[in-house]
Amino acid sequence: MKFITDGMLGKLTRWLRMLGHNVEYANNQDDKELMKTARDEGRILLTRDVELYKQAIYQDIDAFLIEGKNETDRLASLSKRFRIGLELNPSKSRCPKCNARIRPTSKDEIEHKIPSSTKIAYGKFWECPKCEKVYWQGAHWKRIAETLNNAKKISAED
Repeated sequence: MKFITDGMLGKLTRWLRMLGHNVEYANNQDDKELMKTARDEGRILLTRDVELYKQAIYQDIDAFLIEGKNETDRLASLSKRFRIGLELNPSKSRCPKCNARIRPTSKDEIEHKIPSSTKIAYGKFWECPKCEKVYWQGAHWKRIAETLNNAKKISAED
């Protein structure tokens, strides 16, 4: 399942990529280009724009109108609609920044790219082969897990 998101969904794009989904963030495309990309690449168009959603549906493009007041609500609705798992597994994750698959890497390979305190405190690292961003399960990991757990609860309630 591949997605394309409009310029209003940058945060959601990063969440979906972390969950392992191939998501093109089309913040520089107009509505016509967005729909063409969705059709040509077989992507599901995700948008908060009601008019764009209506146009896409009218043109028989697979689209979903994103509603919800925060990322937790939005993830819950996507999970319910597309049966998206809400578990973060770094071995399946994509780079939130550029969409490439991240890969495990050794501390030795990336030590020049991370703070020394991070090198001491953490043992597992992943790197994006495209943009070379380095990831680890730092303090933010707890907030990520909390958001995903809350989204699971909301999805289960509906």
